Amino acid sequence: MGLFSQFCVGAEAQTAGAGVRLAQAASPDDVPPPRRRPPARLRVTPYYAPDGVYPRYYPGPDAVRECNATYVQEYRPSGTVIVPHMSCYWRRG
Repeated sequence: MGLFSQFCVGAEAQTAGAGVRLAQAASPDDVPPPRRRPPARLRVTPYYAPDGVYPRYYPGPDAVRECNATYVQEYRPSGTVIVPHMSCYWRRG
């Protein structure tokens, strides 16, 4: 420890420069308000499906939608339950 204290004998505190003191002395009225960016503009187009079918495509003029409804088992933390399940597809009419 004595060796370390010999090297630190000449250490002195530094004072802040004049520019720093002036910057700290500025009043809040002199500071300009922060710049605000305009809000981002997003174009939102709603999805309208007149018949509720997704994905929307044109299967043909004489297409018929076939649906099969069954009950399936689902394994949940509370126990096994039976729920309805429907699958649909397009076929030529």
